[in-house]
Amino acid sequence: MSANGGGANGVALVVDDSGVNRMLLSRHLESIGISSREAEDGAAALAALRDGSSDIAVVLLDVMMPGMDGYETLAAIKSDEALRHVPVIMISGVDELDSVARCIELGAADFLPKPFNPVILAARVRASLADKRLHDAEVEHSRRQAALLDTIERQKEELSRFLSPQIAALVSSAEGQQLLAGHRREATAVFCDLRGFTAFSDSAEPEEVLGMLRDYHAMMGALIVEHGGTLEHFAGDGLMVFFNDPVPQPDHVARAVRMAVAMRERFAPLAARWAKLGFELGLGVGIATGYATLGRIGFEGRYDYGMVGAAVIVASRLSSAAEANQILLNPRAHAAVDELVEAEEVGALALKGFARPIPTVNVVGLRSPAPVS
Repeated sequence: MSANGGGANGVALVVDDSGVNRMLLSRHLESIGISSREAEDGAAALAALRDGSSDIAVVLLDVMMPGMDGYETLAAIKSDEALRHVPVIMISGVDELDSVARCIELGAADFLPKPFNPVILAARVRASLADKRLHDAEVEHSRRQAALLDTIERQKEELSRFLSPQIAALVSSAEGQQLLAGHRREATAVFCDLRGFTAFSDSAEPEEVLGMLRDYHAMMGALIVEHGGTLEHFAGDGLMVFFNDPVPQPDHVARAVRMAVAMRERFAPLAARWAKLGFELGLGVGIATGYATLGRIGFEGRYDYGMVGAAVIVASRLSSAAEANQILLNPRAHAAVDELVEAEEVGALALKGFARPIPTVNVVGLRSPAPVS
């Protein structure tokens, strides 16, 4: 097997047991600007094609060869996933119709009889090289697309470590840009913080405070994701979550209340553990529903996705007013889940920043489903 150099169009592999025939084909190819390599039989041709550094773009294959003939070589090429895309042009003195048909059925790109017509050969080889370039371009495009999708998925995964999953998906999607710009809709805001946390942080060791916060945040974070909430922020013992954005949720108030009840239940063992060490901690939750503006807030280099409106302020004030283990609702939120919850009247609370007291209820628990008759 000999090598006659590479070429920008790829290399043609000339396979023939006759050295004279190989030489004639190679010289003709060189005369039209196509580099070539030579193989004296089918086994050598397969070895050349499977060479890791091979740049072979088309094969000119004789049919009648000792050992592995052209049919067997062609079948081996087309059955190999790594080679089947390489065009094969059969060139042979055997020009019976049956032989031509067999080669085409096995996957040959074309069949030329000997002695070959130089003009037709040049046209067939150039067409096959063009097909190979197109195939390679499609493979490269698919590879780049797969790499891009992989990068996007890795970015989403990385973003989800710092953002709510919904916001991570929003940031990395084209349709999310309109939502990020800002929009108005009804939403439910939830604020949670801990009663007794200031006293705890003043008297406990810093390592104890951080350990408690890690457990608290892990528990809360899992429940936020489970109920489809959008986390706006964690701030020490406090957090804000909202529902019905960016993903619309017809049951957004119910989701918020169920999450809050689950948080209260999950927090109880954590509070009991710290009570044994002399620290009294309780969870206070405020929930309010109303129309708000939602979208990107912040400045260049540091953006958040947030909810702005009276409902946010009401939820925050209710959370501050809540006693340990209370979940306080504003009237609009209560009306939306009246059949879902057992609630007790707290009365009209005078909340900072609001001219009139706001009627408030505390969620005692969720109603049991009605029995099926």
